[in-house]
Amino acid sequence: MAHRRFGAFYARSFERRPWLTLAVANASLGALSDVLAQTFERFSPSRPQSTLDTLKDKVEGREAHTQRASQGWDVARTSRFFAFGAFMAPLLAEWNRFIEYRFPLKPAGAAAAVGKVSLRALGKRVAVDQILFAPFGLAMFVGSMGLMEGRHSYEALSEKFSDVYVAALVANWKLWPLVQTINFRFMPLRYRVPFTGAVGIGWQVFLSVLNSAKGNTAK
Repeated sequence: MAHRRFGAFYARSFERRPWLTLAVANASLGALSDVLAQTFERFSPSRPQSTLDTLKDKVEGREAHTQRASQGWDVARTSRFFAFGAFMAPLLAEWNRFIEYRFPLKPAGAAAAVGKVSLRALGKRVAVDQILFAPFGLAMFVGSMGLMEGRHSYEALSEKFSDVYVAALVANWKLWPLVQTINFRFMPLRYRVPFTGAVGIGWQVFLSVLNSAKGNTAK
């Protein structure tokens, strides 16, 4: 019953204030992903550094792994994830709206009730999203995080991009085409941004646990 009430509340809020609703939802999911990641890091300070940790260290700074082991909770880092999630929500909303109406999965009008879903249109949705928006969204993430960390010079931002961008984009293409296929096919428009945010949480935590397990096995 609780999830139904929350779903009804979310639907009403989305109808009245779509951008604000998505901003709060996406920001909260972004902050939650960092809370879970930092919690895992705090309970596993001595595990071998995984591939994901190496990538995180490049995003957060080269000394981030050592700092995580010696310092307390990084509130500023969680705040950056919250701010980025809120900032990106309107862009994601308008992009999803563009995809929805530019590549319809069914015929318009009354024919939509009996028309079959076009797999070709679905494939175009995913291809356009991953070829155009994924590199742009990742660039926004790396650049925004760099600026919020105080990297205001061109050289500092360039170093951050050279360290992390390509590796993160390749990792993105290993998972997100499948996620977006499910998203564009089955999710109503108002739930697409929260759906990708929720999967982002699971992806980050799953990779952390998986890489930690591989490290323990190698002992």
